[in-house]
Amino acid sequence: MKKIYGALAVAAIAMMATPAFAQIKIGSAGPMTGANAAFGEQLRRGAMMAVEDINAAGGVTGKKLELIIGDDACDPKQATAVANKMVSDKVVFVAGHFCSGSSIPASDIYKEGKILQITPASTNIKLTDDAFTKGNKTVFRTCGRDDVQGATVGAYILKNMKDAKVAILHDKSPYGKGVADETKKALNKGGLKEAMYEAYNDTDKDFTALINKMKQGKIDIIVLGGYHTAGALIIKQSREQGLGAKMVGFDSLETAEFAQLGGAATDGVLMSFPPKVEDDPKNAALVKKFRDAKYNPEGYTLFSYAAVKAWADAANKAKSTDAAAVAAALRGGKYDSAVGVLEFDQKGDIKNPVYDIYVWKDGKSTPIKK
Repeated sequence: MKKIYGALAVAAIAMMATPAFAQIKIGSAGPMTGANAAFGEQLRRGAMMAVEDINAAGGVTGKKLELIIGDDACDPKQATAVANKMVSDKVVFVAGHFCSGSSIPASDIYKEGKILQITPASTNIKLTDDAFTKGNKTVFRTCGRDDVQGATVGAYILKNMKDAKVAILHDKSPYGKGVADETKKALNKGGLKEAMYEAYNDTDKDFTALINKMKQGKIDIIVLGGYHTAGALIIKQSREQGLGAKMVGFDSLETAEFAQLGGAATDGVLMSFPPKVEDDPKNAALVKKFRDAKYNPEGYTLFSYAAVKAWADAANKAKSTDAAAVAAALRGGKYDSAVGVLEFDQKGDIKNPVYDIYVWKDGKSTPIKK
């Protein structure tokens, strides 16, 4: 059953025995409801655990944290409402959002409200590029960008399937179109011209017309710039309608729900995602804490945990929760985290991001050996 948060509701979660003692409010924002709620849960769980651990270690600048949850449903309008609510609630930091289409408009509101933002999952290059152009120095991310992701997928296709007929699909969202276009650039630069470039609606349920067009074009590879729900339907219906093209997607497929929705048709689907930090031995104790709480920290869970922890470490270093002071501390240091050592450039992007190629089989994604 989906958790009910309400489109504009922002629920306060106090991570102490008595909420009255919470003195610093921070936020976690993402799709807590809707088609991408599985990813919202990843962000929420990661932030909650981070707050619990930070408070247990003494808090930030000697004060405990209170976590505010914002549900944007991956809708830009709801994202701006959530951002405005964070400002009115006097939140000093937000770990979010998930969808780039939410993070980008929210970032302007956070800037005006002097709230530092670290997204665990928004990869569109415009988020940090545009913020940098506008002089907004309080936007960061603990994940990589679409240009790195697109280059990784493009290089893999050029190396292993260079003679294939490629269809590039996107769902018109800033994320979906962004990552699809970056892959297109990489393929074109390498001498491979796509046979098809098509947009679809993320809310569609029947992709018969699109699949027939791909069958007529004898497509070998489907590059999917979009989220896991539509991706699962497209690959499932493709198999049912006799299209055997291999799907290559991106980080938005990294949830067990993708395989649950697409069933056996997801076997063989490829995707890009950073190295899976939940499998890193150094995170064993942390992962156990999540699993003991009956939650598997898949996908961006630990990226969310790392975002909150990096902010807390930087705030303690700066001895302040002021957004500008914490931003300066983040850019001026290196922060050991659950997703590796975080070092930020002037735009707020992590230095030296890495993406691997994974393959889905039997409901799980595993890295392809290089």
